[in-house]
Amino acid sequence: MRILFAEDDKTLSRGVTALLEHDGYIVDAVADGLAAVDYAQQEQYDCIILDVMMPGMDGLSVVRKLRQAQNNTPVLFLSAKGGVQDRVDGLDAGADDYLPKPFAGSELRARVRALLRRRADYTPTRLAFADLELDAGTCELICGEKSITLSRKAYQVMETFMRNPRVVISPELMMERIWGWNSEAEIHVVWVNVSFLRKQLKQLGSRAYIKTLRGTGYSLEEQK
Repeated sequence: MRILFAEDDKTLSRGVTALLEHDGYIVDAVADGLAAVDYAQQEQYDCIILDVMMPGMDGLSVVRKLRQAQNNTPVLFLSAKGGVQDRVDGLDAGADDYLPKPFAGSELRARVRALLRRRADYTPTRLAFADLELDAGTCELICGEKSITLSRKAYQVMETFMRNPRVVISPELMMERIWGWNSEAEIHVVWVNVSFLRKQLKQLGSRAYIKTLRGTGYSLEEQK
C-alpha cells in the first residue's frame, strides 16, 4: 500500500517515513502543500498524512482542494495545533482523523491501519503495458506465466514507467518522486534500479524494454 506524507520538518519526515516503510508501506514524502496536491492528483494513494502548517499551502487548504476534486483518499492530519477547535477545523475540512504532535509512533501506526481498514473501496490494482502487468498488491512484475517480486524502490521505478509509457522521464524527476526531497541517496540509485529492471525484463522475456535517451532520461517502450 502507498502513502503520501507531507511534512516540512526534515527530521520528523525521515523518522515517520522510516517507521511506515518498516511496516511495509511505500511512502512518498514531500515538504510542502503544493507538492502534496501535485502528487495526490497524479498518483493513487491508499492514505495521505498531512501536516497542518506547511509552506506553499497549508494542510487544511490541501485537503479541501482534494475533496473538491472528488479525491476521497483517507487523510490523517498531524499537527502541533491540538486544541479542540483545531481538531474540529481539520475534520470539517475533510480529514478522516487528527493526531496532535507530539505523538507515539505506535499510535500513528494504529491510526494508519484503522484508516486503511475503513477504506472499503481499496482493492489491489494492476497496471499493464505490452505483455507486462505490475501488481500493486504484491509488488509483482508479471509477464505471461513468469513473475518476479520487486523491492519497494524497484517497484516504484517500474510503476512510474508503467503509468507513463513512452514518456521520457529524467533521472532527476525519478529521484525527486521516489527517493524524496529529504533523501541522502545519490542519483546513481536511479541508474542502479533501471539497470536491475532491464535485466528483469529480459529474464521475463517481455517485449517491453527501457530505452535510454542520452542526456535526457528513460522511457518504457515496446518491441514491435
